[in-house]
Amino acid sequence: MLKHIPNILTIIRLLLVPFFPIAYFSHSPDSHTIALVIFVIASATDFLDGYIAKKYNLITKIGTVLDPLADKLMLLTAIFTLYISGDLPVIIPIIVSTKEIFMILGGFFLYFRKEKSVIPANKIGKTATVLYTLAIFVTILFPASIASWILIISAILVKLIAISIYIFYYFSTMRHEQL
Repeated sequence: MLKHIPNILTIIRLLLVPFFPIAYFSHSPDSHTIALVIFVIASATDFLDGYIAKKYNLITKIGTVLDPLADKLMLLTAIFTLYISGDLPVIIPIIVSTKEIFMILGGFFLYFRKEKSVIPANKIGKTATVLYTLAIFVTILFPASIASWILIISAILVKLIAISIYIFYYFSTMRHEQL
């Protein structure tokens, strides 16, 4: 049973994605707090599934695909929710969605090729994820604050560095496969 825990946690995170905007836009007086709790639970499952998978050597191919997909879907959902609510300008979801769609399509392309390769996560990408998580958390609590802007801009810059590393990895892998 333990071997399935990381993937179960990832599936829970995927299932939480639609509940974030539902809670955020509900007419409950605590709507933003409820959405924040959903986001924190999703973030905690992200940390926990990675920790368990690494500690107990339970990393699976499907997990290496579903985990970043769940992360990207929650990130995009939160960013677009905050944009629709007026807490973020349109440029933020444009930048984030362009980058994330590129990564999703690139990941599917690599996974569904004959070799089924997967680009491994790197520390810079993980740092960007932490910065985005903090940025969303702070933006929900303190919309349009200086801290929110600093975190969002930092996350975008670090993500751009991470994507350049992923692109380099992709092309070096392709070159190696052709030799």
